[in-house]
Parts: sequence; C-alpha cells; structure tokens
Amino acid sequence: MIKVAIWNEFRHEKDPEITKIYPDGIHGAIAKMLGNYGDLEIRTATLDEPEHGLTKEVLDNTDVLIWWGHIAHGAVSDEVSNRVVERVMDGMGLIVLHSGHLSKPFVKLMGTGCRSKWRENDEKEIIWVIEPGHPIAKGLPEYIVLPKEETYGERFNIPAPDELVFISWFEGGEVFRSGCCYYRGNGKVFYFRPGHEAYPTFYREDITQILYNAVNWAAPVQGPKPTFGKYEVMEK
Repeated sequence: MIKVAIWNEFRHEKDPEITKIYPDGIHGAIAKMLGNYGDLEIRTATLDEPEHGLTKEVLDNTDVLIWWGHIAHGAVSDEVSNRVVERVMDGMGLIVLHSGHLSKPFVKLMGTGCRSKWRENDEKEIIWVIEPGHPIAKGLPEYIVLPKEETYGERFNIPAPDELVFISWFEGGEVFRSGCCYYRGNGKVFYFRPGHEAYPTFYREDITQILYNAVNWAAPVQGPKPTFGKYEVMEK
C-alpha cells in the first residue's frame, strides 16, 4: 500500500463559514475521499502539531505527501520545509494543491517566485485534459467543469513543467497551467490548481480521481540511487 500523508495548515477551517464546508478540515475531506479507494495507507498532519506533524520519522515513512496551505506559509519552519525538500530529492512524491504554490517547499523545489494573478469572484472553471495519455488523466473525461472556484491567471511564475497534464479556463477570460509535473532528484512533484477553501471542491469524485492518480504517479519507484563526486573508471 502507498503511504500517504495529507498536510494542511488548518487555519481557514476555524472560521464558522468554512467549518460548514469542511467540518473535519480540508485534510479530513481529502483523507475521507481517498480512503474510499481502499488501497492507500493515509495519515494527516497540521501546522500546529509539534514539528507541524512532519517529523523525520513521519516523512521517512511517507511515500507521497499532499500539501494544502494558504495564509500561513511563513509559519512553516525552515527546518521542516528543508526536511520535506530533502525527502522529495530522496524519492518521496509531493502533491501541492491550490495556493500551496507559494509554500516554502514548492518554491524551493521550483527555484522561482511561483506567483500568479488571482481573484475571488465565484467564476466557473473548466479544467481541460491536454495530455490524455498521462497516468494522472486516467479515467477522466475530456474536461471537468467547476461551477465556482477562485480564479488564477497567467503568468504563473514557475519553471516550464516537465509534463503539463491540465490547463484551466475561467469565465473572466484567464487561462492557467493547472496540472504541472516535475522531476526533482529521485522524487516527483505534481502541482494541482483547484481547491479554494470556500468551495466544496475536494468532495468531488472527479477531483479525487485526479488526486488518486497523482498519488500513484508520484509514489517512489525504488529506482537506483545516483552517486556524485569523483568516480573511478569502470572500463580498464
């Protein structure tokens, strides 16, 4: 079974209006939906736990880390952030959701500012599958319609994705690279745009299918560990 840790800063859900949408937190909703597949070992962690719930022991026993953050990026310690980056480089998968594009681990792994346009205006989003043969697109329709979501827009200040699976169109006219795959060291990173806290996006089966597919894509493959530095000649 793939070992999945779902991390959430768990701050917005203290607002009564957001509590109505996610009474168990965004992490709880994602855990419940992914748990329906029955073949993942799932745990959750939040910002206010000791070491943000991401101790070395926890990360060493995590195959894929899912990350949701928004208003408390600065509250994440550099020590824990670096620990996450090191685990990704060593082979752990990382799935970064929505405004997690400004989280410390993602920014460090990308090496850019990772900023974009945005507005909250209850606009429709259409997520187009532009790489239908990709594993993360398995079982999906040609496009997914979200009746209301927060709008993001290009330019999205990220490195060109190694693989781009989804792009989004918003009724205000913006487009956005909303499903981006990267290879970093021995690990894999997937950024997925939807998931604003004010909308029940993470209860949707099609969104959960994407997250499940991404978990399977990002899971470690136990490939060879590279060596660095001076290397003796192999052929005499």
